[in-house]
Amino acid sequence: MLDYHVHLWPHEDSSVELRLEQVARYCEQAAQQGVSELALTEHAFRFRDVRATVGSFWERQGHEPTSALMADYFDFHARNSLEDYVAFAVAAKESGLPVKVGLEVDYYRDQMDVVGELLAQYPFDVLIGSVHWLGTWQFDDLDNADQQAQWSRRSLPEAWGQYTRAFGDLCASGAVDVVAHPDVIKVAGHIPEGVEDYWEDMARSAAAAGVAVECSSAGWFKPVAEQYPAAGLLDRFVAAGVDFTTASDAHRDERVGARVSQLATLLRERGVTTLASFEQRRRRLVPLDAV
Repeated sequence: MLDYHVHLWPHEDSSVELRLEQVARYCEQAAQQGVSELALTEHAFRFRDVRATVGSFWERQGHEPTSALMADYFDFHARNSLEDYVAFAVAAKESGLPVKVGLEVDYYRDQMDVVGELLAQYPFDVLIGSVHWLGTWQFDDLDNADQQAQWSRRSLPEAWGQYTRAFGDLCASGAVDVVAHPDVIKVAGHIPEGVEDYWEDMARSAAAAGVAVECSSAGWFKPVAEQYPAAGLLDRFVAAGVDFTTASDAHRDERVGARVSQLATLLRERGVTTLASFEQRRRRLVPLDAV
């Protein structure tokens, strides 16, 4: 199995020392879960280089009530060197650990071209893309009461519509190889009637762009209490012929490889027999049961 979504920082820390022994522990935990290949995919917003590239985008989002929250978020997190992180990940890989050099790339409206140009300068194996905010609303920041309060002030269909459009733009950008937790908009349990329409759009977007889709266990540990993607959305991705990775979205040792065997069962039941492995951003399909 693969775990193609692993972080070095817990969310509450703005940075940590980059330590090879931490990655070695991740690999040991992964092996215990039947995972033979990890991708190190720290959040792009952690890095000063990305902040300098996208600028203070929240200032261009009008007067959203969440703009100040986004400014605070970047002030706290964007304190690290992308070059140092990539050099560390490369060193971990060259030491013989079964890891890939990756990054979790957030969606920046109308700026994915410049983000892609920045990241093309580095020797990444895989880039996974995520929509974590709409404008400046961080809909999945469950620990921020002000962000979560927006759910009661916004139209649920409008929120899902915005998310689905952002998802489509991210897929089509060419900046990422895999789309992570594809229906993360459901994380707090807010799911509209007629959700199937949004699922259809997401499946079309992924298939048209040729990106792989992440099947993640992280949702089982969130209020929504189900994997990403939901069963109905997973059915549509399978029908559309997309390729898959499997992932835990771990931020600590104990979550690496969490419940990936259950993800494999979900895929196997739908006739999926391969997973997408990446090297220098080139995809190679490997047998699901032989990874």
